[in-house]
Amino acid sequence: MHSDSAVIFDVDGVLLDLTAAEEDAFFWAFEKLHRLTGLSRDWDSYRTRNDEDIITEILEGHFGRAPSPAEHKAVIETYLAHLTQGIEARRLVPEPIEGAATLLASLGGRTTLGVATANLIEAAAARLAACGLWEPLKDTGFGANGGGAKREILARAMARLGLPRDRIVFIGDNLNDVAAGLGNGVHFIGFSLDEEKCRRLAAAGAQRICNHHQDTLKHIEDALKI
Repeated sequence: MHSDSAVIFDVDGVLLDLTAAEEDAFFWAFEKLHRLTGLSRDWDSYRTRNDEDIITEILEGHFGRAPSPAEHKAVIETYLAHLTQGIEARRLVPEPIEGAATLLASLGGRTTLGVATANLIEAAAARLAACGLWEPLKDTGFGANGGGAKREILARAMARLGLPRDRIVFIGDNLNDVAAGLGNGVHFIGFSLDEEKCRRLAAAGAQRICNHHQDTLKHIEDALKI
């Protein structure tokens, strides 16, 4: 789709809830391949909140050296296979955020849609597809692939779009999302169902904050004048 504006979404906390079973699928790969258990599930405890970089960090701690490309790739492939098989067998059931489907439908045909997520894009796509949300987002889907903080992931999406910064909205739920949006000079909307998280987003500099996607739509329309 060709458009003079775009809305880029973070995935977890904005379009999907991250369930315990989905977290289990990520860490299961380390247990399966390396018998590693008890790994931190605090995503902010890792050097960079990015699945590719987290895999590297965990393997470095295990091996006492940088993992080889083959060792890194094996974790990714094991994780993605386990995740997709779990979704197909309905052992894993991705859960959309209330109002996400309606929001995407409301924006369809009016602006370009995409994602910039710290998940591997293949994992994000599988989870979003299970909820019927991937199709309108897939042409501008950027994930952890290639490494880097959220600011770098969003910058890659922006480079693909080739639009002026003031014609792009980025929506996220974490402090690194605020830094990514403000650092890249786009309109940022902080979204969270948690009131305390909303307060933290505001303290970090987010000027537009909402906790329901009816309000998200209003903020998008106001920012982009669509």
